[in-house]
Amino acid sequence: MRRASLVFICAIFLYGCNSNSVHKDLADFDDYQWAVDDTQNFDFEIDDNTKEYHVNYLLRNAIQYPFYNIYLKSALKDSAGNVLMSGMEELILFDQKSGKPMGDGLGDLFDHRIAAAQYKKVKFPYKGKYSFEIQQNMRPDPLVGILSIGFEINLPEKATN
Repeated sequence: MRRASLVFICAIFLYGCNSNSVHKDLADFDDYQWAVDDTQNFDFEIDDNTKEYHVNYLLRNAIQYPFYNIYLKSALKDSAGNVLMSGMEELILFDQKSGKPMGDGLGDLFDHRIAAAQYKKVKFPYKGKYSFEIQQNMRPDPLVGILSIGFEINLPEKATN
């Protein structure tokens, strides 16, 4: 219980440190297993459609996760369910050569904030409600060692001189 509380506090600190964040959401998996047909849907609202936004994946895995990477399929949809953007991306969770975990870790758990390359400069067509879907696309079913998946939408960092 004490370890779980410490991990939760560290996760809040890690995911809460971005002042440019417009929306953040995470979904936890029972028994640290993510079934291939378990698509995670996240609803959010955009108040300003004149700006460009960036999307990051938020992922928490255990050291026992059996691969160095994970493939994710994702889709950005409008309120009518129309797909605005979609695709698949590979996220690297461990160094391929050394096996060293990437991300911020505490014990055997690691938190990752990874830029979604295909959602680097997103312009929403209108103010309103949208959804973001994420599905794992790995061969094992269920995929073990994944504690949670999520995303955040950010305004780009302002350049400083």
